[in-house]
Amino acid sequence: MPRRGWTIAVAGALLGGCARTPAAPAPAVRVDGSPGVMPLAAALGLAYEARHPGARVAMGAGLGTFARLAALAEGRIDVALASQGVDAAALAGQGLAAHEVAKAAVVFAALAAVGVSGLTSRQLCDAYAGLLTSWRALGGPAQPIAPRTRPPGEVDGDVATAGVPCLRDAASAGGVRAIERPEAMAEELATTPGALGMTSLPFVERSGGRLRALAREAGAPTADAVRAGRYPLVRRSLLLARAASPAHVARFLAFVRSAEGARVIAAGGAVPVR
Repeated sequence: MPRRGWTIAVAGALLGGCARTPAAPAPAVRVDGSPGVMPLAAALGLAYEARHPGARVAMGAGLGTFARLAALAEGRIDVALASQGVDAAALAGQGLAAHEVAKAAVVFAALAAVGVSGLTSRQLCDAYAGLLTSWRALGGPAQPIAPRTRPPGEVDGDVATAGVPCLRDAASAGGVRAIERPEAMAEELATTPGALGMTSLPFVERSGGRLRALAREAGAPTADAVRAGRYPLVRRSLLLARAASPAHVARFLAFVRSAEGARVIAAGGAVPVR
């Protein structure tokens, strides 16, 4: 082959090889924060990865309020999950923004096997105070009621006691056990016979029918009731991110706020906020 033809062929091969070189994968979207929002964020992450092959959403193990904000401000995570204590003005001063994406009902739940569909506020408080001790008195089996609560400062517990004021004293009774993390509460309710406790509806939905959310005077915690404000016990789900997020983070946030993201949120037992 003449030298000129050989040179062109080699250059073409090199250029062709460069053209076939796969692009570097996008960085993972690093998400961490409120354990109560984790299940929803994880479901959104899986749906996003399925919709965008090659994209990755890396979920953390849970961070408290100050730790999550510090991690976000320092660039160790891209999205911080939160439910309360969010000061939009203070975040803006740090170059951060809050995106409220969902609302979820906080409910009192028990094993569906107890056969009880609802409790009044008075019955709840009597159960936590030790004045009501058996599910039989509520139409269920002859089984002791084992009340469980969340520690002060935890969202589900704070929302529940704000909506049922008589619980503030009743839940501190000696027979009431506090459960630290939301996923541990869901596990406790699903595995402890007679357990009664507060959790959020997405955890009930994930139980596959094992748990039942107990209706109260305000009615059942349906999506319509939460959306219309008729059901008062609600926790917010917020995604905090840098106001000028990198492209791969902005794409994930856009997916969460899209119609497809709304379907994922609704399937998880929460109400989308768009």
